[in-house]
Amino acid sequence: MTETHDDSVHWLTQETHDRLKAELDHLSGPGRADIAKKIQTARDEGDLSENSGYHAAKDEQGQMQARIITLQHVLGNARVGSPSRIEGVVGLGMTVTIRFIKDGDEVTFLLASREESGVSIDVYSPRSPLGAAIMGKKVGERATYSLPNGRTTTVEIVDTVPYTKA
Repeated sequence: MTETHDDSVHWLTQETHDRLKAELDHLSGPGRADIAKKIQTARDEGDLSENSGYHAAKDEQGQMQARIITLQHVLGNARVGSPSRIEGVVGLGMTVTIRFIKDGDEVTFLLASREESGVSIDVYSPRSPLGAAIMGKKVGERATYSLPNGRTTTVEIVDTVPYTKA
């Protein structure tokens, strides 16, 4: 297995890495302080069993903590830059066009970490059923994968080129 197919590695652009690091720093510092103040203010209002502000603040705290853990995992396993990309072979950081064999519809997307949101193209995770099925395929090859409803579908790789920002 090559390093570009390593499920524990999250390839991130420098811009995305910096954005996620800033988010983690905010949530771990000022964000935690803000939620602690909200919880304390709600506690001071009295009876916690009927205090919706307290429960909302505790829920927010839990969501924030979950996001912190996710960010720590992503950044702890991040490689900044681009994985090796070979034109004509589906891999991370590639713009991929597929055709659904059943109806002929075509879809173009970036195969990358879902943390790469904010780009001008849809992002599909290499860990998704489709992403995993097409990884390493060449233009003209087909791949079959399972849909959420249990059925399978087949796609053909129409094109795959290294992603470049528009």
